[in-house]
Amino acid sequence: MTTATAPDVVAPPAATSPQPRPSWPRRAWRGRAGDPRWVRPALLGLLAATAVTYLWDLGASGWANSFYAAAVQAGTQSWTAWLFGALDAPGLITVDKPPAALWVMVLSGRIFGFSSWSLLAPQALMGVASVGLLYLTVRRWSGPRTALAAAALLAATPVAVLMFRFDNPDALLVLVMVAAAYTTTRAVDAAGRRAGTWWLVATGALVGLGFLTKQLQVLLVVPALALTVLVVAPSRPSRRVGDLLAGGAAMVVSAGWYVALVELWPASSRPYIGGSTTNSLLELALGYNGLGRILGNEGGGSPSGTPGGPGGGPPPGAGGPGGGGFGGSPGVERLFTTEFSGQASWLLPAALVLLVAALWALRRAPRTDRTRGLLVLGGTWMLVHAVVFSAMSGIIHPYYVVALAPGIALTTAVGASVLWRRRDAVWSRVVLAVVVAGTAAWSAVVLTQHDWQPWARWVLLVAGVLGTVAVLVPRARWTRVATVGVLAALVAVLGASTAFAAQTALTPHQGSIVSAGPGGSMGGPSGQRDGGARRGPEGETPSPQLVALLQGAGTRWAAATTGAQSAASLQLASGAPVMALGGFTGSDPAPTLAEFQAAVASGQVRYYVEGGGPGGRGGGPGAAGTTGEIGTWVRAHFTATDVAGRTVYDLGSPTP
Repeated sequence: MTTATAPDVVAPPAATSPQPRPSWPRRAWRGRAGDPRWVRPALLGLLAATAVTYLWDLGASGWANSFYAAAVQAGTQSWTAWLFGALDAPGLITVDKPPAALWVMVLSGRIFGFSSWSLLAPQALMGVASVGLLYLTVRRWSGPRTALAAAALLAATPVAVLMFRFDNPDALLVLVMVAAAYTTTRAVDAAGRRAGTWWLVATGALVGLGFLTKQLQVLLVVPALALTVLVVAPSRPSRRVGDLLAGGAAMVVSAGWYVALVELWPASSRPYIGGSTTNSLLELALGYNGLGRILGNEGGGSPSGTPGGPGGGPPPGAGGPGGGGFGGSPGVERLFTTEFSGQASWLLPAALVLLVAALWALRRAPRTDRTRGLLVLGGTWMLVHAVVFSAMSGIIHPYYVVALAPGIALTTAVGASVLWRRRDAVWSRVVLAVVVAGTAAWSAVVLTQHDWQPWARWVLLVAGVLGTVAVLVPRARWTRVATVGVLAALVAVLGASTAFAAQTALTPHQGSIVSAGPGGSMGGPSGQRDGGARRGPEGETPSPQLVALLQGAGTRWAAATTGAQSAASLQLASGAPVMALGGFTGSDPAPTLAEFQAAVASGQVRYYVEGGGPGGRGGGPGAAGTTGEIGTWVRAHFTATDVAGRTVYDLGSPTP
């Protein structure tokens, strides 16, 4: 008789008590479970250092660019002015950009009260967010070390320090561009699934927001985003193209709703679109802020279609055909001239060399290789911006290159990481040595161009020699001496630009034309320099007597004056709306003489303050255009009085 054998019975595992979930502060400090312990503290330390740098003593810059500050002030007083980005609360004329960046600063002013801090703090926080998002973008495809390097390089770029402490639209522009790069990497990772399409829709929406920030400039990042999807996404070609079309549609909708709103809104009940010749936001985008910047025929709002200086000429100091002014002549050397070199070009030669070498090192990698994908993203971003900025024949300011900074930072960090991991190969060490030596030499040249800290050039060159020798040492022969040499290489590569960034953070910046580094706070369109402070009607502080006069006006507009910069100074000092005749340069056809006469007749404008406009000449005797006609009419029908050195006409008391 056989005995049935009972099947094996597996005893249940002994009960274990569940591990307590770490507290939120511990999770925030520790980071991902699989990360080395140093990763999250290093990231938090970088973000904290960035926040301190960008927020430090913000109030020293006052209203920074009074042109945009006045529009923010107007938005805190009127929701209609907020919606359209008007320079004054009653809404005569807008700034010459779409208002997305102003929307953020206005909301801050409405919540915390309008002040220098509420104006500039959102810009600084956008900078911290940009650094964090660049970290996340690189982290997904290249690990935390490379991501920290890229984020740190962006944070310490001098022009980034400048613009994230300033009230120009460029801070929001960079943020949405970096955010679009992040959503693009997410889309590639989810390619072939519905989530991938939605991530590209988010990318398109962000680019559309960029259009509402600075119009066509945001499109310079689109080739990098699209090429990354086409090259790296693992889905079939038709799916990649379809996802890109979905992103393009989202971009059109994200920007188009506001363009349609402005174009369909009755022109008689909204502000004139500053900078346009036909009171059209779309024409502004395609003309003055679009092809005009590249081809040199900005339009600028003057009746003759010229850039809009006094009498229809280019604004003083503006770049243009022939290379006049601060923009210099178009050409491959532009980004390496004194005007631009100290802004973001410190690592530009290194980034170009590293891009080529790293792509060669990864030539046999699969199409979907993520590291090469980052090189495609950052390299295309960098090259497209560099080519366009170098070729522009129209108005170009040195601070525009802040949009180039994320591409340089990403390409440099990823390219250096690729070669460093392959430093057993002689060719890789040679390329790294060339990068260290070349960057040290170029940094010394930049310091010489700016005549700043002569001793620092020799420190850089000595560190460059030590660093070059160190990176040539094979890994098998690595010693502590070589480690010190690598630290010297970092000083050679990053020392000068970091010092420029620190100097920029410690310097107040005011005016419409500013740049990073020593002497970087300039005046208005005429670009006067005087110890970093602005001079002339464009930037002067109105006298207490004139301020008191405006505060007691009691009319819809306390005063009118030619040009937005002069009007902004009066408005910011008094808190009373001031009519900016002719917009930024005084050449926009708003208001017309008949409209101004009607406003005066109905008691809406109390005073006319002579002066203003570029160089303080707009609206004066002999001035051309609509503002000249208004000035001539005022002088013929009203009596001039002197108020603390300013010529003022009381429009409520016509000459008998």
